[in-house]
Amino acid sequence: MGARATDSARVMKFTKLLSGTTIISDKLRELAWSGIPPYMRPNIWRLLLGYAPPNSDRKEGVLRRKRLEYLDSVAQFYDIPDTERSDDEINMLRQIAVDCPRTVPDVAFFQQAQVQKSLERILYTWAIRHPASGYVQGINDLATPFLVVFLSEYLEGGVEKWSISDLSPDNITNIEADCYWCLSKLLDGMQDHYTFAQPGIQRLVFKLKELVRRIDEPVSRHMEEQGLEFLQFAFRWFNCLLIREIPFHLVTRLWDTYLAEGDSLPDFLVYIFASFLLTWSEQLQKLDFQELVMFLQHVPTQNWTHQELEMVLSRAYMWHSMFNNSPRHLVS
Repeated sequence: MGARATDSARVMKFTKLLSGTTIISDKLRELAWSGIPPYMRPNIWRLLLGYAPPNSDRKEGVLRRKRLEYLDSVAQFYDIPDTERSDDEINMLRQIAVDCPRTVPDVAFFQQAQVQKSLERILYTWAIRHPASGYVQGINDLATPFLVVFLSEYLEGGVEKWSISDLSPDNITNIEADCYWCLSKLLDGMQDHYTFAQPGIQRLVFKLKELVRRIDEPVSRHMEEQGLEFLQFAFRWFNCLLIREIPFHLVTRLWDTYLAEGDSLPDFLVYIFASFLLTWSEQLQKLDFQELVMFLQHVPTQNWTHQELEMVLSRAYMWHSMFNNSPRHLVS
């Protein structure tokens, strides 16, 4: 875990903030932005997303009710024979069933059949209840940080040692429900990212191109001269929120910042992704078109630690502070 998130003074601040009868959301966001201690993360993510109420007296009742609502939805939409589904619903379920085994393929835990079944239930239920978008490839990736974080309340040690079969059916249902509702809350803030033609992502890719041009003109010019379109690499970054680009053990730390941003997240992603891209500024200027495509579709982050990720986030914060009040470069 990054040093800042486990610093004893910060842990004390979190503890104090969470011990109140009503949690002050702005203070929690400010503190969570720089990383959350892992054992506090499930509770804080629920609060940041507005799934758990800030009033601690209401928390248990709200979670119980929402978990039952999820269970009812699964019974109504998922646990039914195909004869009761439309052709579109059958095709969507098949696509989800194909994508689940491909999700985070380099983490063995996600290859467990029971984990894939949980993921399938969450995604299908979400898609049926959100017909404006339905299931879009990439949403499967977005469910995985929630799955890992909420499982961490029940399983000890690293993800590589986990087995979901150690859990009771009730615990699995609670974890799935929390994943479902938190995924729903996240996607509510970026609905047009996953509707037809994904216009929200198209718009953010354009903003990313404009921001890179403003921050690092030589890189921008070189990419343009080589004929490289930002959509060729950045579409996936926005679609999967960098989950496929960085080592999975860093994802939950990155998501602390994502969730702390709240409603501002889509626009702040532009700054994070510009910072991520420009990590390799000098290198990119030496590559031709084919090399650029290969490089940006397989960025060399496999040996990254928290240090590299914190650098990306620090630069993003700095550029956001510099440019956000003069957003001419980011007109949509």
